[in-house]
Amino acid sequence: MEEPASRMFVRAAMRAPYLARDEEHDLATRWREDHDQKALHRMIAAHMRLVIAMAGKFRYFGLPMSDLIQEGSVGLLEAASRFEPAREVRFSTYATWWIRASMQDYILRNWSIVRGGTSSAQKALFFNLRRLRMRISAGRETMSSDELHRHISQALGVSEADVALMDARLSGPDASLNAPIANEDGATERMDFLVSDAPLQDETVEAAIDVERRARWLDAALGSLNERELKIIRERRLRDAGATLESLGANLGISKERVRQIESRALVKLRGALVKSNPDMAAFAV
Repeated sequence: MEEPASRMFVRAAMRAPYLARDEEHDLATRWREDHDQKALHRMIAAHMRLVIAMAGKFRYFGLPMSDLIQEGSVGLLEAASRFEPAREVRFSTYATWWIRASMQDYILRNWSIVRGGTSSAQKALFFNLRRLRMRISAGRETMSSDELHRHISQALGVSEADVALMDARLSGPDASLNAPIANEDGATERMDFLVSDAPLQDETVEAAIDVERRARWLDAALGSLNERELKIIRERRLRDAGATLESLGANLGISKERVRQIESRALVKLRGALVKSNPDMAAFAV
């Protein structure tokens, strides 16, 4: 029986020779300074066992090992592109952080259909909650959930509310909204029990179209006003905080009664322009 390709890859990676410190430094220098692809390939091949070992630590999250290895390989390549051999640090030490970060990001993106937190504190909570819960509750059968969450929040430096929320997420599986539910009326779906007070999509679109259409009509009708009438209507009717008759009168050098008269005349002209171009708006009150 032919050996699966993934297993063959793992075996080949584990058989790759280790690199001595001087050889590793030489390869990293050739890659960084000369972009030597052969040097990069040897560095990556020699450290793929590091990716495989790290993937094994995350296998309990239920994601395919092949996917974890692939994500870890991305982290390994990122480490190679950023590595500075002049710092005299072993590449494996530097690459471990990038490999772990790539796998953790992949797990957070794919472990649940509900996106988890991506801050450093949220990542620490996600990956350490189970371990801390088992360690703290060991030998304490009477410990309440609130007390357990308090101990974990103190250990990781996050709020108790965040601990409780993450604990609930990790304790229960995702449920599809299309999952069938049996009731007296027959089979139905979870989606049918979700009630929203928001308007329907067609109502939202219709309202948006109406607002846009009326704005065009009003803009055309405003063209029938002279400069002073337009200024008064804009300041009195089209601003969030309408100007007073007194302030407009002082600004235009006329009395507030004159401002009121001009406003009334302008509103009549506006109504006439709107009805003339749109007979259906005869009942529209300006």
